[in-house]
Amino acid sequence: MTIDVVSTNPIEGQKPGTSGLRKKTRVFMEPNYLENFVQSIFNAIGGAEGKTFVVGGDGRYFNKQAIQTILKMAVANGVARTIVGRNGLLSTPAASHLIRLNNTDGGLILSASHNPGGVDEDFGLKFNTPNGGPAPESVTDAMFEQTKKLQSYSIMSAPDVALETIGRQALGAMQIDIVDPVLDYQALMQQLFDFDKIRALFASGFTMRFDAMHAVTGPYASAILEGELGAPDGTVVNSVPLEDFGGGHPDPNPVWAKSLMDLMMSDAAPDFGAASDGDGDRNMVVARGVYITPSDSLAVLAANAHLAPGYKSGLKGVARSMPTSAASDRVAEKLGIGSYETPTGWKFFGNLLDAGMATICGEESAGTGSDHVREKDGLWAILLWLNTIAERQLSAAEILHDHWSTYGRDYYSRHDYEAVPADAAAGLMKALQSKLADLPGKSFAGQTVKQADEFSYHDPVDGSVSENQGVRIVFENAARAVFRLSGTGTEGATLRLYLEQYAPRGTDHLKDTQIALQSVKDAAVEISGLEARLGRTEPDVMT
Repeated sequence: MTIDVVSTNPIEGQKPGTSGLRKKTRVFMEPNYLENFVQSIFNAIGGAEGKTFVVGGDGRYFNKQAIQTILKMAVANGVARTIVGRNGLLSTPAASHLIRLNNTDGGLILSASHNPGGVDEDFGLKFNTPNGGPAPESVTDAMFEQTKKLQSYSIMSAPDVALETIGRQALGAMQIDIVDPVLDYQALMQQLFDFDKIRALFASGFTMRFDAMHAVTGPYASAILEGELGAPDGTVVNSVPLEDFGGGHPDPNPVWAKSLMDLMMSDAAPDFGAASDGDGDRNMVVARGVYITPSDSLAVLAANAHLAPGYKSGLKGVARSMPTSAASDRVAEKLGIGSYETPTGWKFFGNLLDAGMATICGEESAGTGSDHVREKDGLWAILLWLNTIAERQLSAAEILHDHWSTYGRDYYSRHDYEAVPADAAAGLMKALQSKLADLPGKSFAGQTVKQADEFSYHDPVDGSVSENQGVRIVFENAARAVFRLSGTGTEGATLRLYLEQYAPRGTDHLKDTQIALQSVKDAAVEISGLEARLGRTEPDVMT
């Protein structure tokens, strides 16, 4: 075995964000591309000599090959130890837990989250810091600068590591521990939730369908729901992770998890439905006959978390991303705890969690989590729902309706306009920004603008300021529209339009969501000129 120093040319790509660097799989497979980015990560964190890292991913196409390259580069860069999920598999929350549990120097997580996988689809790589959370901007900025000036990388010429074999191996001077990807995560869930009560719930005849979408949570859900909690065989479907996610789109929403939605809205619906995404950090929950929005799910979980053993002492605070509805704010107010509105991106929650200012956090894009790790955690959210159902002895729909009668309802929907020409999306946002100061007091489609601004976040922990985080338009009647460009796609741009309308306690909470939001949507479209600028009359995905 020899260590090679390979000369290369800088490969400045897109700046990695909280979700890391995402590109088409074939781009990552180009000569030197993956290697340059991995070396840039090592250089940006002050070198890898003597350090320990967790390595794993969601099992998508190129996952195993990329891990072999990372391990050979790790030993060439002086890494002392790596902890790798068997067969290269680790859900993102499980990787975060392993980073924290083993006091490592961080982790390299291979995933493009909810994006489709395959040789012609998407791939991604991100670095998580020693707290288990996504790298902050200071680190991603340093990584980006390295990609622009890197001249060489180090790699060992060696046979591939046996990723399928649990146990300790050696690659040169580096120790490699291949671990069961589920075991430590399952032990953590047992500490947080009352498994005996959830087991009794299933024993009573409670039925559930969990769609793993042929993604990484399949083994986790099978081991915990069916193996540990006694859910009947077949409760978990699409449980085997596939490199192309079975040709599907591993995004747990009513569009891409349509078969689950169809079942839950039918006469044959089980008591509860759930799904998770490519890397296991997102979730969808569905009551029999009722879709539960991520914003409502966050609020319900915050209101009921004290029923679970891990949260019986109460919450320190609740945090949500700015586009997420205000439903959780109302819970925090009633509980008398802190409520925080942050930009989209789990790193902002990490600061609040590390500082002990928040316990539960959530994003409207189906990401919910707590201070047990520093990532959102799809299966955790589903287990907390099961714990709540078991404790309250009510159906998920009954729990949701009781929540609305207690706090009022935030009608909420996200409209995604995908693969939009980047210049058209940027032009729409620029035009919106230029007119914000003139909007207050004006009426559009029967909605009068109360406030319009571009969201900026002043981090209460480190004092940093994050600007240009999305345009907010607040209307007089407790309604809101938010415009934001998403950075999770690999083709064109994705424009997200978030619509919200609050209905107080004592009012009708059973209207059709899109009907309840129609005037807000009409006002947002009129203000932005969306249809003319994008050439679209309807979104690609509506959740």
